[in-house]
Amino acid sequence: MAYYDEELQRLQEQVSRQKQLEAKARELRAQRGELQRRADELAAASRREQADVDKLEGRSLAAFFYNVIGKMDERLDKEREEAYAAAVKYDAAAGELAAAERELADCEAELAGLNGCEQRYNDALREKARAVKAAGGSEAAELLRLEERAAFLAAQQRELAEAIAAGEAALQAAERVLSELNSAHNWGTWDMLGGGLLTTAVKHSRLDEAQREVEEMQSQLRRFKTELADVTIDASLQVNVDGFLRVADFIFDNLFVDWAVLSEISRSEEQVRQVHSQIEDVLAELEKTKAAAGKEQAALAEQIETLLREARQA
Repeated sequence: MAYYDEELQRLQEQVSRQKQLEAKARELRAQRGELQRRADELAAASRREQADVDKLEGRSLAAFFYNVIGKMDERLDKEREEAYAAAVKYDAAAGELAAAERELADCEAELAGLNGCEQRYNDALREKARAVKAAGGSEAAELLRLEERAAFLAAQQRELAEAIAAGEAALQAAERVLSELNSAHNWGTWDMLGGGLLTTAVKHSRLDEAQREVEEMQSQLRRFKTELADVTIDASLQVNVDGFLRVADFIFDNLFVDWAVLSEISRSEEQVRQVHSQIEDVLAELEKTKAAAGKEQAALAEQIETLLREARQA
């Protein structure tokens, strides 16, 4: 018979879920603080850049100076480019901040419904242990312990599967960014060789798509980092994971320098390749952990079967 009954398993799953949500909530609060700080900085930068554009478009000494030296169009284009870049970076940060706040609110709401579950689980487990020991002796108590461990591993496998799914989504997003950047790089090469206005337009179109994919990749990386909050991985990998929230800034900075000349596109490609490699490393570690848990599950199942067989023969 199974001593670790449905009620115990249900309570144990609640406790496991509570711990998972608590870790996610801590991570999301940290992300919210960092994203809020970043959004505030970018909002201020965007306002400054737009003010520079407004000055040149209005009646200012700067506008007068650039008109006199014949550089007004060149300077205005540069200021508009910088204002656009600042606005894009702010919008991305603000969008991520809003997403983190929504996810945190969902976490906290679910946690509220699990309040007290750990105490209920511990009380039920102690009561079951006393009943099992009284009825079946040491063999039954050992069976209860093994079944409890098996239930814990099943919950761990579910958490690992969620983290792996999030990592694979982030990996696919990084691959889409690389594809768009590679296309922009190829068109940029033709542009340098005298491809003309059409070639330039296609290059910029590819860069626009790369920008959208970078924003999606950033969202997937943040979700991956959140899913990893309750998973133990190698310390050196954790350092790399902590950099996920900053990767879009580096790429955006590259893509808006001189409207993405080839060298800057190449720098962005290298940055994304590094992130892609980091995701693969973390996924490999997660798969290794999942395999180890699966191996332990199989061993436990065999031990439980042996105990039950011996009990039936006794």
